[in-house]
Amino acid sequence: MNALIINCSPVRNGATAEIVRIVSEQLCSRYETKAVCIDDYHFAFCTGCRSCHRTAECVQNDDAGVLMDELSRADIIVSVSPSYWADVPGQFKAFIDRCTPWCNTHEPHKTIPSGKKGYAIALRTGPGMKECERIIGSIEHFYGHLEIECCGHLGLCSVEYRDAVKDRTDEIKAFCRLI
Repeated sequence: MNALIINCSPVRNGATAEIVRIVSEQLCSRYETKAVCIDDYHFAFCTGCRSCHRTAECVQNDDAGVLMDELSRADIIVSVSPSYWADVPGQFKAFIDRCTPWCNTHEPHKTIPSGKKGYAIALRTGPGMKECERIIGSIEHFYGHLEIECCGHLGLCSVEYRDAVKDRTDEIKAFCRLI
């Protein structure tokens, strides 16, 4: 089985990247793992033209389909997202918007193989869990429209920098045992 761990932040060496590293390390004994960073891909914003509602194809030709191919190959998908103004980073949101050709919101639409299990990890710098819940909700909503089963989530508050992840490692490892 294949696991895809997505760093939803464009920062390749911050707290989110450190969590992605820990998750990858924990899952590699049970799954073939691949970790990617949203910043590894280049895609334009959705133009709202709705062509994909008629054709199941986007008029733009960029890396949105490449990242969707990664999701297609994965059996397990773990999206790790920091809070950018109480939601997922704009780069990840732009990717979500570009996934409309694959979403079950219209016919025709492309599909990815069924049976996928999705997990979400949200982190934020402040102490309140409400912001993490909003991020988790955005990721799980995205999963739902791709018909990926939402199987678990973890919210981590008071994590601003990479060093703060050290204090949460046991919690992250415990979550990974559920995957």
